[in-house]
Amino acid sequence: MKTFLGIILISYFLLIFSCKNPSPVVRLNPFTTADSSNFTEIQWLDTIVNFGSIPMGETKVVTFRMRNTGNKPLTISNVQAGCGCTVPDFTKGAIAPGGEGFVSGSFDSKKAHPGEVRKSIFVTTNTKNGINKTLIFTGIIESANSNANTSKKL
Repeated sequence: MKTFLGIILISYFLLIFSCKNPSPVVRLNPFTTADSSNFTEIQWLDTIVNFGSIPMGETKVVTFRMRNTGNKPLTISNVQAGCGCTVPDFTKGAIAPGGEGFVSGSFDSKKAHPGEVRKSIFVTTNTKNGINKTLIFTGIIESANSNANTSKKL
C-alpha cells in the first residue's frame, strides 16, 4: 500500500514540474459559473484557423466566429492568449439568441520563431455545453533569410 501511494505521489510531482511552460490559468467569472439559470448554448463556426505563411516581423489577425444557439444572451467573460505573442479581442456585451460574435487574436511574429507555429486562445462563456473553449491557430513564419535567398535564386 505504501509503495502504491509513493508511486502516485511521485507521478503527481513529475506531472506538475515536468512542464516548462504551463498552460495559462483561465479565471472564471463567478456570476457566469454560479448562475446556471443564465446558461445558453454556443456553436463555434471556427475553432481551428490556419493563417498560411507570413514573413517574419508581420502581424496577422485570426478570427474565430460563434453563434448563440440557445435562448438566453451569450456572454464572453474571459479571453486569454496562450502566450505573449498574441493579443486577444472579442465581442463585448451580450450576444442575443441567434446572434453571432467573434474572438480574435493579433499574432505578432516578431515575438515568435521562424517555422511552424501553433498557438491557443482560451475562452470562457456562459454555456452549458462547455464553459471553457480552446481555440487554435496555426501557420508558418518565414525567416527573413529564406526570402533573401529566394530572391537571389530568381
